[in-house]
Amino acid sequence: MQSIINDASVNEWFSLQMASLTPMKMVLALVAGFVVGLIIALVYRKAFRGVLYSPSFATTLVMLCMITTPVVMCIKSNIALSMGMVGALSIVRFRTAVKDPMDTAYMFWSLTMGILLGAELYTIALVVVAGISVAMLGMAFFRLRTPNTFLLVTHYEADVEDDVMDFVRRIKVQRLRSKTVTPGGVELTVEVQLRERFDVVNKLMNTPGVHNATLIACQSEAGN
Repeated sequence: MQSIINDASVNEWFSLQMASLTPMKMVLALVAGFVVGLIIALVYRKAFRGVLYSPSFATTLVMLCMITTPVVMCIKSNIALSMGMVGALSIVRFRTAVKDPMDTAYMFWSLTMGILLGAELYTIALVVVAGISVAMLGMAFFRLRTPNTFLLVTHYEADVEDDVMDFVRRIKVQRLRSKTVTPGGVELTVEVQLRERFDVVNKLMNTPGVHNATLIACQSEAGN
């Protein structure tokens, strides 16, 4: 008799679970989360303008979207589970430092898409991911048309400083960052905006008295 009651309870429990969350719904949501997360990762790659592109962060964006989707699907119809999830997340401390504010925006984008997909708002999710993707790629296109910002670091002899400074002044956008004078020569660091990278270094090295010249990509904008 007890066995029959237990079997009935188990069957009823499974029936209640599958009534609101079927395997087909879960598979569809995970596939949608993967596709949307992949779109976000591709947009991140195309629009990235930093120094070092991180493939692991792009993978993280896909995972965030896929992980958030089933969580929202499970808690959307259960108030008690929702409160418990909020309490559990409130004690979590994430210690990973985000270097670029844009990375934080991409993370929120992935989480938002996971919430929309978990709530089965597929039409809204499609409109949101398409709209933000077009906006991000459009801004990246316009940034590509602007000169890139670099740090020009050169070491030269003190008696050729006039020639070096004349060369630097011919660069349209430039700003002095540091200048170090030692008995062995002068080290100059200038922030410049350029379209051609290597011509500047090669031309500067052709100046007599210049020992070395280095061009370093940076994320800051000239003039800040």
